[in-house]
Amino acid sequence: MSVSNFKYELFFELSPDLLCIAGYDGYFKKINAAVSNLLGYSMEELYARPINDFVFCADKRATQQARNELTKSKTLFNFENRYVKKNGEIVWLSWTSLPVESDQLVFAIAKDITHIKRQEADRSSLLTNLTNVNEDLRQLTYTTSHDLRSPVNNLLAVLDLLDFSKINDNEAAELIRIVKMSGEYLKETLDNYVDALSEKHQELASLEDVELQESLDNVLKSICSLVETSKATIHADFSNTGKIRFNKNYMESVFLNLLTNSIKYASPDRLPVIHIRSETVNGTDRLTFSDNGLGFDMEKVKDKIFGLHQKFHNHKDSKGIGLYLVHNHITSLAGKITVESQENVGTTFTMTFRK
Repeated sequence: MSVSNFKYELFFELSPDLLCIAGYDGYFKKINAAVSNLLGYSMEELYARPINDFVFCADKRATQQARNELTKSKTLFNFENRYVKKNGEIVWLSWTSLPVESDQLVFAIAKDITHIKRQEADRSSLLTNLTNVNEDLRQLTYTTSHDLRSPVNNLLAVLDLLDFSKINDNEAAELIRIVKMSGEYLKETLDNYVDALSEKHQELASLEDVELQESLDNVLKSICSLVETSKATIHADFSNTGKIRFNKNYMESVFLNLLTNSIKYASPDRLPVIHIRSETVNGTDRLTFSDNGLGFDMEKVKDKIFGLHQKFHNHKDSKGIGLYLVHNHITSLAGKITVESQENVGTTFTMTFRK
């Protein structure tokens, strides 16, 4: 072996990333020690079995589809799937693969992203908990307003009907006056408490004139890699209404969740195409968001579409949070959102906003 070849082999073996050369037949042809070290199988075991044998069962189909694309001379970037180690533990890998058709080989490099996936799961869990706590606090505000203030008002109304001149017992009259005074103080304290909670909520989600193109651009910058990798085409037309009275942070969250959902649930038969359009209809601002993705059966999902943890496709990254947040953002500021969808055709969300 020449010195040059020795250096190449040394680089191959010492790399902490998983370096693989696979054949179009679905078997490893050459792998470095990092593959064996991570998965726990010997080199002989890894060479002897089809690659798909080591893939987590739920990811086998997607992995096979990705491999089929490689055999069509299509380079693969940032493809994520799960492998099962010899001890049964599951690890997440992110692949970049380059096919060489003349040799019927695929050159691939993978990174272990298990720790990143765990962090994402932790963040998702935290987000869910925070969302639930926030909703509980809002419900507490409404419950307090309805269930406590009303009885207090009724009590004060009854006391107002009393004719103190007809009460001969001075001690009893004084006790009634104390009860009435305490009731009025309780009503005032309760009103202040509820108003403070409502004002705090409004501070967190204040209304402002939101530039739609600016909000969309901010989101697209944050997910530019995802858009490029998916080869999604996004058509935005804000010529009719460029500004909407809403909340800037909420609007960016709406765009982010709808865009990532459209890309995540894109049809395998076509590239994702997304249309976003704003307009003013009968004095009401309207935002329409449409895609040509997998869609879903409206008869089956019915009122579950915007529910927390509701999932309509078996996507490995689906958490059932995105549409819940979109609905919560829109409706919390007196807006409305409706959806129309058809399986394997696409989905359209129509959002209307308070002026």
